[in-house]
Amino acid sequence: MKVYTKVGDKGKTAFFGCGMIQKDDPRIEAVGALDEVNSVIGVTLCFIENEELRRVLQKVQNDLFQVGADLAGSALEADALPRIRESHVIELEKAIDNIHEKVGGQQAFILPGGTSASSFLHLCRCITRRAERSLIVASKVISLNPEMLRYVNRLSDYLFMLAREANNEVDVKEQQPIYKYFDVDKSKDHSTTKHIN
Repeated sequence: MKVYTKVGDKGKTAFFGCGMIQKDDPRIEAVGALDEVNSVIGVTLCFIENEELRRVLQKVQNDLFQVGADLAGSALEADALPRIRESHVIELEKAIDNIHEKVGGQQAFILPGGTSASSFLHLCRCITRRAERSLIVASKVISLNPEMLRYVNRLSDYLFMLAREANNEVDVKEQQPIYKYFDVDKSKDHSTTKHIN
């Protein structure tokens, strides 16, 4: 089979159980967002040497294909394709709790950054959040598996904790944001002073 099929040349593509739909349909947007998450995890793996973390992320990549299958088959019978189940969510929650025990609770907002691994994991987290938003929009068009939505929500939390752990393992201190405010010069006419809120 050739890579190009020419089916989508007029801006449409096939969606399981729904026939041909426009490529700007929220369902296709959500599929693309999940693909972005998987791709950025692939990039992240190029910057990670820790074998255990590599194994974890590769498992997530495989699970994301199951998320994609679940989404694509939303209009099909429940047992027609692999589905994300509560066990997937519980597995992430246990992993999050394990990291929490090691790095401790979060006391303030944390600036993304530190090591290369941590920085890329934060990027994965942000794109996962975007994918979650896309799924919420898609859920207004088609009924989605609630466990799939829970899984993607937990995944962003998990990636956040993995980012914290990556810094913690090499003793890179977490940085909190510094908030700066504009001081109003009392000698100026306040009626012409613009305030930034």
